[in-house]
Amino acid sequence: MTPTRRDFVRGGVAAFTLSFAAPKFLCDLALAQGAASRNLVVVYLSGGNDSLSMVVPYADPFYLSRRPTIQLSAAQVIQIGRDSNNTLLGLHPRLAGLKTIFDRGRLALIQRTGYENSSRSHFQGTDIWSTASPASTQGPGWLGRYLDTLPAPVDPLAAWNTTGSTPHALQANLVGVPSIPNPAAYAFTSPNNLAEAQNERLYASRISSHVPVNRPHLGFVNATAQAAFETLDRVLAVANYTPSTGVVYPNNNGFAQALKAVAGVLANGIGTRIFWVQTGGYDTHAGQGVQNGGYAGLMTTLNDGLTAFYNDLSNRGLLSQTLILQFSEFGRRIQENGSAGTDHGAASIMMAMGGPVRGNIYGTAPNLNPNGNPTLENGGNDVHYETDFRSVYAKVIDNWLGGDSTKVLAGDFRAGAPDII
Repeated sequence: MTPTRRDFVRGGVAAFTLSFAAPKFLCDLALAQGAASRNLVVVYLSGGNDSLSMVVPYADPFYLSRRPTIQLSAAQVIQIGRDSNNTLLGLHPRLAGLKTIFDRGRLALIQRTGYENSSRSHFQGTDIWSTASPASTQGPGWLGRYLDTLPAPVDPLAAWNTTGSTPHALQANLVGVPSIPNPAAYAFTSPNNLAEAQNERLYASRISSHVPVNRPHLGFVNATAQAAFETLDRVLAVANYTPSTGVVYPNNNGFAQALKAVAGVLANGIGTRIFWVQTGGYDTHAGQGVQNGGYAGLMTTLNDGLTAFYNDLSNRGLLSQTLILQFSEFGRRIQENGSAGTDHGAASIMMAMGGPVRGNIYGTAPNLNPNGNPTLENGGNDVHYETDFRSVYAKVIDNWLGGDSTKVLAGDFRAGAPDII
């Protein structure tokens, strides 16, 4: 029987493979079945994004009265029109690049996404969005389960995590995802000089090429190491990537630099199809300063990274093959707190962006009147969800990745999915 990653770790040999192969744990990942030329880039905003500051119902009188110091006025927001309930909406003023993408019909804003009885815990909330299961947050993530369904042959770089550790959403039973936050540092390491290091890599590669059928754990170690060696030169091409003419990824923006690496992967055609990109700081309990403070900085980071990435892919003719999906573990409360911030809330906003996206405003904004209002929960303090986040996952799995969402999500969540692709 072929050993799984869980068997491998249980056998106590994971440390050997990690030190032997130099980078993070590597294992084969499959290409997207039936959608080999399509790419999914997941953008996770860690900390709980305040959706009412990203997509602002600026004309709601209760928005103004409940956020007296952190509100954005009609003159400050970038107005984008009305939703299906005729609610006037505007983007945060630092999202000018995303407004341009919205005007081109390639940005979908999905309001009030979440689930019943929202958890306001970072840990549990993240696990729920990662596993797509509010009732059971243990085990593999939704992307990991999708990867587990894919058939061989596989490519060692079919998925790419740009953070330092594997997120729960990408954890799987049968596969592992390489963590490559810095392509330039992804290399075979040796204390010796260049010639000797090359010899060491050659001999190590020869040793790992032997996969004994009668010793499955050793075979799994060797196959994993061999996969790592096979990826080194391809990752090096990403480290040397030059963006298309006129596109600049800000050097002081780690989020943008991660997206630059993703663009390098796509431009070099090295085979990766699923990417995880993460940026933090969204736990804005104090000093949120929506116009010029901390939240404005978050929006600048998000806007500059995504705009550069969009323009780079567009210039290279790769946009039609790429879908960007953004979410956070929860939204934030409607009423500002005594520290000019917002506390943990419920429903938030999801965004989808890229060539295949049908750009629009999906769903409806909440009515922020705290009295007897079905669009709110928790005594009128939080936004109640309208669109189940799993229906968006289902749309991506079925219509983009070519998978079966009912199997991956262990249920049928296709009803009510916004028609974003």
